[in-house]
Amino acid sequence: MNKDVLQAKQETVSEIVAKAKASSGLVVAEYRGLTVAQLQELRRALRAEGASMNVYKNSLVDRAADELGYSDLKQVLTGPNAIFFSDELNSAAKVLVKYAKRYGENLNIKGGVFEGKFADAAGVKEIAKLPGKEGMLAMLLSCLQAPVRQFACTVKAVADAK
Repeated sequence: MNKDVLQAKQETVSEIVAKAKASSGLVVAEYRGLTVAQLQELRRALRAEGASMNVYKNSLVDRAADELGYSDLKQVLTGPNAIFFSDELNSAAKVLVKYAKRYGENLNIKGGVFEGKFADAAGVKEIAKLPGKEGMLAMLLSCLQAPVRQFACTVKAVADAK
């Protein structure tokens, strides 16, 4: 095989490894049957959530999975797949679940890797249900604020009673 071709393939594998290490979540989905307009709409929605979509040869993703230690990911690498990388844990998963409902069988979620652990299609859909980083912070702040608010209400009720 040509040395230039081998070098290009190794660079692509390195790119996949770098993107996977930099992202919090990675999802594999089959996009067979989507039109160009639908793919563009999906990419725009992903970009708005801090996620990206890339299409690589399955054999190159397989090699990258070996390097990363994601051996379970290999089982979903059949057919025309797209790899979705996300900055937040579940941002790509949320967008994909939403668009999978809209496009039906044309967008099929196969699985993903979140924090180094493989999740099948059902697991990806469960992760998509989780609130994002801002939602989690809001929940934490409301939990921290609740005792202080209750104390303030109690003190005000005592003051109003006198």
